[in-house]
Amino acid sequence: MRRHTVKHESEAVHLVDYWVRNVKTGRFERSLSGLTAVGALVTAAEIYFEHDKASFGNKWMWVPVALGPVGAAAGVAGVFSRKMAKTALPLASAAIVANGLQGTYLHVRGIIQKPGGLNNLRYNIEMGPPLLAPLLVTLVGGMGLLASVLRRER
Repeated sequence: MRRHTVKHESEAVHLVDYWVRNVKTGRFERSLSGLTAVGALVTAAEIYFEHDKASFGNKWMWVPVALGPVGAAAGVAGVFSRKMAKTALPLASAAIVANGLQGTYLHVRGIIQKPGGLNNLRYNIEMGPPLLAPLLVTLVGGMGLLASVLRRER
């Protein structure tokens, strides 16, 4: 990474300052769109493997797998097109966030439905569906929503 400096050595620009400048100038919007694309694909693959272990016992298990490529396509489109970053990316990201919240509810419900229910909560959290995993999907959608509201470089 290049070191950005100003006139005096004592006024060297630190990495955090560089990132803040990228947010102010609009460069970060494209980067975050790309990160959303990568995050959507990685999480969709992981979800596929985890839900496959559960034999896709609930039809809703397919939704986050299907939304992964949608989020990835919207993220890539957002890297190259301002219009897509302001239209397709927030729509796909909002769907991912909504599905992540729905998944959190379904996972909590799955934990409670395990034998012993809330009386056996610690064991059921360890052996049931992963409690916090759907919130990670929600973070990917949140990144896309954030990218869509950031300023874009000219």
